[in-house]
Amino acid sequence: MTENVVCYGCKYAPIELLAGFGADARLIMAEPESFEVAERLAHGNLCGFGKSVLACGLDPNVHQMVLTTCCDVMRRAYDVLKAQGCLDFLWMVDLPHRTGAAERRLLQAQLRSLARAYARFSGRSFEVGRALAAIQVPPAPKPGSVALVGAHAPQSLLDELDRGIDAPVVNHTCTGERILAQPPIELAHAESAGCGRCTTADIAGEGTNASTFDRFVEWYAGALLDQTPCMRMDEVGGRSGLVSGAHHGIVYHTMKFCDYYGFEYADVAGTTATPILKLETDGTRQSAGQLRTRIEAFDETLRTDAAAAAGHDGQSFSPAPNPAGEKDAPHAPAPTTRKEAPMGSTPSDPRYVLGVDSGSTSTDAVVMELDGTIVASVIGATGAKASRGAAAVIQEVLDQAHLTRDDLAMSVATGYGRDAIPNMDVAITEITCHAAGAHYLAPQARTVIDIGGQDSKVIHLNADGTVQNFVMNDKCAAGTGRFLEAMARTLQMPIEELSRQGLEWHHDVTISSMCTVFAESEVVSLIADDTPTPDIIHGLDVSVARKTAALARRVGGEPPYLMTGGVANNEGVVKALSEVLGAPVATHEDSQLCGAIGAAVLGIRRLSR
Repeated sequence: MTENVVCYGCKYAPIELLAGFGADARLIMAEPESFEVAERLAHGNLCGFGKSVLACGLDPNVHQMVLTTCCDVMRRAYDVLKAQGCLDFLWMVDLPHRTGAAERRLLQAQLRSLARAYARFSGRSFEVGRALAAIQVPPAPKPGSVALVGAHAPQSLLDELDRGIDAPVVNHTCTGERILAQPPIELAHAESAGCGRCTTADIAGEGTNASTFDRFVEWYAGALLDQTPCMRMDEVGGRSGLVSGAHHGIVYHTMKFCDYYGFEYADVAGTTATPILKLETDGTRQSAGQLRTRIEAFDETLRTDAAAAAGHDGQSFSPAPNPAGEKDAPHAPAPTTRKEAPMGSTPSDPRYVLGVDSGSTSTDAVVMELDGTIVASVIGATGAKASRGAAAVIQEVLDQAHLTRDDLAMSVATGYGRDAIPNMDVAITEITCHAAGAHYLAPQARTVIDIGGQDSKVIHLNADGTVQNFVMNDKCAAGTGRFLEAMARTLQMPIEELSRQGLEWHHDVTISSMCTVFAESEVVSLIADDTPTPDIIHGLDVSVARKTAALARRVGGEPPYLMTGGVANNEGVVKALSEVLGAPVATHEDSQLCGAIGAAVLGIRRLSR
């Protein structure tokens, strides 16, 4: 990075003023592999963007930085960088919290101080023309755009949104939206009249062009403060337009340990009718993989909504009728209709669809006829390599169905390993697939609770089985199958026995920690106190149920509930979850196949378009 580049971290940063000195201002977008150095110099609970600012300032290729007091974290970052003495030029602009006349005068004084300091540092004059030329007018939002709102968006998030959202994304975050009012015409006239070049003396108010610089600063301070406010300003009413009905969807981003934007999200989520997705990042690229499924699932939901609005809802598929009139039973879904495996069909008339769900623990596959009848299904181990595990399961399910690849009209992959499975026609997120699969298994279900090997998800369904809202917990193993497996190992019993004994409890036991490591310590202590094993297991079941119920409340979950995923086989968890939710939670004999079934269903829908 050249010595003429100034890094900044706020939309209120005076980058046009710096451009007037010939500086190239660049937004801080550092995303290191870890924040080890930043956390050693500051604090682990500094927000991710604050740590990014420190990482940027400590980079030996960065020489200049201008920050604003947009929050206490930036003050802390400035203090650390100043103490380190690692930058040639470091400046902090004290930003007012209000936009009144007194605050504008305060900001004008701040801008003059910065200009004098930068003129001395750089040895350059200020040119009004260069400053005005640096003002960028963003293009008007396109119809059907998605608004990105909230805290600073790291580049990895922007990349994932660009890749995963099939619509224009407008960056309205605190560092993304920068819209200044048009400058007064007299400033342009001063430039054309040869009065636009301001020397150090002019900046100090003593030169012949001092009035030109004063007019620029007076306008510029107001233009900076009159932008759509960020959440650190006292008056934030002007932010309502960011989430107006003009957008097709809203992605609300919060930064880990940020105190400002979580409150606004709660208000927006409770008042807007526009589809909204909440994302949180920590400032490193390690968040990218966790974002992908959420973003792709949100995009699939938006496209479904758009198709429904256009009269093409794609929901014409219905599964084969359930026997014994059980279709309407709200909490006892009927068994999936199955047919004896065929002896194959001719390659010229492929009439089967393959759905494969590649999960962290198991890989599931279903072969379905075009009428929705399941002819074969397999649940196998994913193993150390998702592609290899999928290949084995696919071959097994085709053998079971007496079919070959030539008999398949379409193959659909889902699950966390969906992109690793070769030779599939399409990949769809597990959110959309589990919604379709749950609607197939239990058409009356309105909330799907899926607890898998490494993540948990709750999906609120519309009456037609499409996704209304969803939430995922995949940042740790808390409340997942891995959590229960770890507890089973601690109790020295098979996972199947854990499920059975959890129903035989007599006394309430509280497991206070959901962290796998800490919960294991609690279990060891309970064992040492001779606590009956069934009581311990029930305590674990309740802890999983409470965490899952919290996710359900976040998406407005409502009965009838259907539980899918491998943990649906754990009767103790299912019963505890029913008690915590205050409503029966149904399971299905094919609950673990739900994702693969949904993938096959969506494949059939694509063929019928």
